[in-house]
Amino acid sequence: MDVIDKLTILTDSAKYDVACTSSGVDRKNTPGTLGNAVSMGICHSFSADGRCISLLKVLMTNVCIYDCAYCVNRKSNDTRRAAFTPQELADLTIQFYRRNYIEGLFLSSGVMRNPDYTTERLIETLELLRTEYRFGGYIHVKAIPGADPELLTRLGHLADRMSVNIELPSQESLKLLAPDKTKESILLPMGHMKERIAENSKDIVKYRHATKFVPAGQSTQMIVGATPDTDYRILNLSEGLYRKYKLKRVFYSAYTPVLEHSLLPALESKPPLLREHRLYQADWLLRFYGFEAKELLDEKNPNFNPLMDPKCNWAIHHMELFPVEINKAPYEMLLRVPGIGVTSAQRILKARRTGALDFAGLKKLGVVLKRAQYFILCSGRTLEGLRISPDSALRALVSDNMRKKHLHKPEVEQLTFFDELDPKNPLNTAVSREDVVQCLTGQM
Repeated sequence: MDVIDKLTILTDSAKYDVACTSSGVDRKNTPGTLGNAVSMGICHSFSADGRCISLLKVLMTNVCIYDCAYCVNRKSNDTRRAAFTPQELADLTIQFYRRNYIEGLFLSSGVMRNPDYTTERLIETLELLRTEYRFGGYIHVKAIPGADPELLTRLGHLADRMSVNIELPSQESLKLLAPDKTKESILLPMGHMKERIAENSKDIVKYRHATKFVPAGQSTQMIVGATPDTDYRILNLSEGLYRKYKLKRVFYSAYTPVLEHSLLPALESKPPLLREHRLYQADWLLRFYGFEAKELLDEKNPNFNPLMDPKCNWAIHHMELFPVEINKAPYEMLLRVPGIGVTSAQRILKARRTGALDFAGLKKLGVVLKRAQYFILCSGRTLEGLRISPDSALRALVSDNMRKKHLHKPEVEQLTFFDELDPKNPLNTAVSREDVVQCLTGQM
């Protein structure tokens, strides 16, 4: 099998992993090295469903000793198998980077032979990139649960970001769909990385040239819709992971049926993209808006309202706290007003030091008045002609949401490396098979 066939198979096998994001790390280019990493330098090219595609997203191999029911690469699935050698993958990454196809590498792998052997192959690939090719670009690598902590440490010193996919939100779901995995085997490397990151931050202070350990932090991914687990359970787990393991991000992946299984949704089922979207909105509230999971959902209401975003839904059920006076409300309360984000809340605090704000001024500051007007006062007054009540606010918020057509959003799939992109977007530069052939044969 030639390299292009391997690339086709292994980029297609990697497309269900959604944990791509901005690099989160700054590293300047130095003489004799290739590439650099800019904190917000990755997420500028997107597929039709909004996912970042400017990384070479690929598996080391889709050969796997595990039999996870939800995974297209499970050992019992009849599919074409392939594996890169470390040299092949390192050379491919550099060739694509030099031709501006990619800005970095997102590397995962099936578990070949055992976790330690697979991790050693990943380390060898990254060592070739960092030492032989002197590659200073962004690298995100997936840690293999069950691998020796020393190997994970070596891997972490070569990568910018590492992640361990928790995949399913409960031990019960893991037993049913991923019998070879345990919650402990996934959380153990998370804990190891957290400790090493903390130790490394102290080493960097003491020693100027100390090697950085995953400077962009660690993340994880959960599959949504493959099991009966509720949004309440998923969000509580995310909150716990952020607190205990200091994760940078939790990613949510709407389950796309790819295999027939009695415990999984039918093949004709569509991915729950709106549910995934609601979880991302709620996750944002946990990370930046001061909310707790128990405020957004509970056991009586375990799933998000499909017609309304979580922040609006919370506000409608807590109308006793509103309206708030925009010229006096503390920052924490401003963040809880629908239509006011982190940036606009900070602008409000700054602007009201010099004078009272009115509704026209709020609009100039970026406040979304279509939502916020039902929850705020300006100098003790509501917007002229507006009648505030839970019913009127509810009707307005739902209709506003419906206009955005969340419920009629076309179902889309993630793109592989060879898929065509939107020709109207100049940032979406598609790579054809012919381009790849020319790249590898030195004709470009």
